[in-house]
Amino acid sequence: MDHHHHLLARHLGAPPLLVILSCLALILAGCRCSSSAHAAPPSPVFAFPAAAVAKAHAVARHHERLRVTLDAAATRVGEALGALAAVTVTPAASSSSSPLATVAREDCVELLDEALQLLAGARAAPRADRGDALTWLSAALTNHDTCADSLAEDRRASPRAPCRRPRRGPRQPRHEAGGAAGLVRSSCKNETARRQGPCGFPRWLPARDRRLLLAPAVSLAGSADIVVAKDGTGTHATIADAVKAAPECSERWTVIHVKAGRYDENVNVGMKKTNLVFVGDGKGVTVVAGNRSVADNYTTFRTATFAASGFGFMMRDMTVENRAGPARQQAVALRVSADRAVVHRCSIAGYQDTLYAHSNRQFYRDCDVYGTVDFVFGNAAAVLQRCNLWARVPLPGQKNTVTAQSRNESCQLTGIVLHACRLLAGPALEGPTAATASPAPSPAPDLLLAPPTYLGRPWKPFSRVVVMLSYIGPHVPPQGWLEWNATGTPDALDRLYFGEYMNYGPGAGVAGRVPWPGHRVINSTAEAERFTVARFIDGASWLPATGVSFVAGLSLL
Repeated sequence: MDHHHHLLARHLGAPPLLVILSCLALILAGCRCSSSAHAAPPSPVFAFPAAAVAKAHAVARHHERLRVTLDAAATRVGEALGALAAVTVTPAASSSSSPLATVAREDCVELLDEALQLLAGARAAPRADRGDALTWLSAALTNHDTCADSLAEDRRASPRAPCRRPRRGPRQPRHEAGGAAGLVRSSCKNETARRQGPCGFPRWLPARDRRLLLAPAVSLAGSADIVVAKDGTGTHATIADAVKAAPECSERWTVIHVKAGRYDENVNVGMKKTNLVFVGDGKGVTVVAGNRSVADNYTTFRTATFAASGFGFMMRDMTVENRAGPARQQAVALRVSADRAVVHRCSIAGYQDTLYAHSNRQFYRDCDVYGTVDFVFGNAAAVLQRCNLWARVPLPGQKNTVTAQSRNESCQLTGIVLHACRLLAGPALEGPTAATASPAPSPAPDLLLAPPTYLGRPWKPFSRVVVMLSYIGPHVPPQGWLEWNATGTPDALDRLYFGEYMNYGPGAGVAGRVPWPGHRVINSTAEAERFTVARFIDGASWLPATGVSFVAGLSLL
């Protein structure tokens, strides 16, 4: 690692992490208080004026401490960005760096810039909506970890095993966060305010926008804000150009109709491109294809064919695929970092690391996801509902794993939930085109024997995955779950949360499951309800406006 990597690592070390965690703990303390069913009644102001004044002072101190810690976090992240700027403008550093080092630094610039915006949103949110603040602070911490992961990929740029990715960033202490959790717990009033992120996200949706989102693609002619067409009949010929033309920080949805065709491009919807809705002409009809991979000197983060960070991102009736193939190691098809993101009736196809549910709150409905190793991974709060997860044939020596969740701290409100999904063995294909040309077939392809496919493995220490009310095919072996590597990490097996609730099918039996302390056979409806759309991603408050079908609770679909 060169001098500039050391400089950046120093800025990305413990202080930003500890400050962000302190913020998480502070807000979480208030959140727990406000949600308690046995919360103490309000102080009787007229009967006990001294107590009321003391409580008011405590609340003020809480908010002041929170403001100070958020400002300190932003300062530290800003310093890290300054260090990155010094790296990129130095010719000597540029000439001596590897191609992967340059990509890793670009990742960190983007991730830390977004972290600053997330911190700004959290600073404005605590008194209005602690759920938003916790989500954005969790995402800021995820950005910090992802930057560290990208730098670690550069340090290990020599050929590496196809199944390997950084286990976690540099080991950092957590004691300050624990101390902060014991601070003021009396700031618990329910306050009304408009929920708003760094660029804003409307609570309501104009009737015109709702009609557009519910309309079939054929009726979008003349109504969509932007039309992408390869044949020149639209406003733009590429999706990337359409994204550039879309407004920034918009509080209304901008509908982009992507007409039928194969678009060979890599698309990036930045954080300021809010509320963009991409509507295709159907799975396998509108196809976005890329082929970036780790083997080609890209970080995992940068391999994505389609990446979206802008709040309110939506995609419907499209296929996104990474055609790099199984031998090219990590190769992401779709990466989503957007808060309140929706992906509906889409196919997402690849091999290793297909769907990167990176951060923030996300909802996937009626989608097909194809892959081999860790093909749904990341640290978002993501619910996949009524989706098909197709395990493909991996390289010799590889083991298929559906999920690899990367929750790095217990206070992060993140995890992957598979609700009423089907876990199936897909056909062995050289490329993903045939698999994505039509909606997923019935479970009959389970008969096309595939190598064992595990429900998941813990990428980071507090990994959290829940599979509930889902069909699990015979390609899932009795043990169900896999350790991260051959040596195992006993501490992670204690701290992870891998839950299963009322699944069915040949691979759903729990009698032979792994004996890990963190594995849960969920028998309580109350525990399972924690992972519903309504509870886990607060979906009942924002999904109705999108027009997408969803089940807020546990009921079977």
